Amino acid sequence: MDFPPWLQQAIQARLDEVSARIEHDPELSRVREEKDEAFQVLFAGKDIEQTPEYAEWESRFIVSRGVENERLYMQGLRDGIQLTVSLLGVDAGGD
Repeated sequence: MDFPPWLQQAIQARLDEVSARIEHDPELSRVREEKDEAFQVLFAGKDIEQTPEYAEWESRFIVSRGVENERLYMQGLRDGIQLTVSLLGVDAGGD
């Protein structure tokens, strides 16, 4: 199913807006900061993949991606519900 160009542009604009907002999310910033700190420690070891620092960095990297993906998913879900409600003309306010 192909969406009309105006809808594709609207979806892309919303995705860009949400992605920019997530980039500045305080929790995600904290998680990324921790990941970056662990990454710096990573290069202090000789056999990088065998060090506990690597495991720590990898763990924080996975958490960072998980938080980011969760935020994107939840916002996409909210947007999808809002779009569906708008298209169906349902009064979501309960009035």
